Amino acid sequence: MAQAYTRTPQHPIHSGFGLRSTANDVLNGIDLSGKLALVTGGYSGLGLETTKALVKAGARVIVPARRPGAAQDALAGLDSVEVEKLDLSDLGSVEALANRLLASGRSIDLAILNAGVMASPETRVGPGWELQFATNHLGHFALINRLWPLLTAGAGARVVATSSTGHHFSSIRWDNLNFEGNYHKFEAYGQSKTANALFAVELDRRGAEQGVRAFAAHPGGILTPLQRHMDREEMIALKWIDEEGNGNPGFKTPEQGAATQVWAATSPQLEGKGGVYCEDCDIAEPAREDGPRVGVKDYAVDAEEAKRLWDLSVKLTGVSGA
Repeated sequence: MAQAYTRTPQHPIHSGFGLRSTANDVLNGIDLSGKLALVTGGYSGLGLETTKALVKAGARVIVPARRPGAAQDALAGLDSVEVEKLDLSDLGSVEALANRLLASGRSIDLAILNAGVMASPETRVGPGWELQFATNHLGHFALINRLWPLLTAGAGARVVATSSTGHHFSSIRWDNLNFEGNYHKFEAYGQSKTANALFAVELDRRGAEQGVRAFAAHPGGILTPLQRHMDREEMIALKWIDEEGNGNPGFKTPEQGAATQVWAATSPQLEGKGGVYCEDCDIAEPAREDGPRVGVKDYAVDAEEAKRLWDLSVKLTGVSGA
């Protein structure tokens, strides 16, 4: 008889790591030899540091990239890395990559859904989907569902959806998912990051019995190419940089920013756990209603919202595997 699913409490486990831990720190003493990892966008910003750390720990890493040439250049000199073409905003591209990987027959042990777009100008893709929701959520949703046989083939896989404190900007806009007529780039980004967190909740529920556990991870404040759609004045107003262009001293380095998603993907401390939102290399606390943007909003880890989003995503993408 199947064991009933028990979701991990959304409270810190006091991992011993924290704000300034790096990806290499959390992998200290962990041997990933023989493991196959998939890191979308693993050639730039946090993704590049994630790939480097996983390779150093012994893993082989597949890096799906929208710009394969740029990825090859960024990853030059790194052993055990394969670059594959992928445009997450194009479900045909997602299907093509999934078919190539399925044909290889190799089980995937770690999948870090790192690629994304933030605060982009209003852009429509596919049948009119808002770009950030389509890229950050729907593309990854379709990819993981198509790759499900490879995730369940091994001894137990982990999937980490890279979310953000940006999820505080917006819950799922069920009445206007694509922000038609009232586009706001940060709210649209926030919705996509809420979707990433909810995806991890429902994926963990569905996958736990087959040994697949899922987590959402907030990397922390960090300057990376993700900010490419923002101008200097916006970043000054947000206090991300000062008038001289220096980064906020409270921000993390890329190596520190990669740590939480690497920790979620590999830490023995999370064995038997899943379905939670993590930050600063630990399970996050629930956010306070009147506090700063720290921790996770209730709507981003709500099981009913997660199931509703999953069903909608199946309908939108036409893909269901998990």
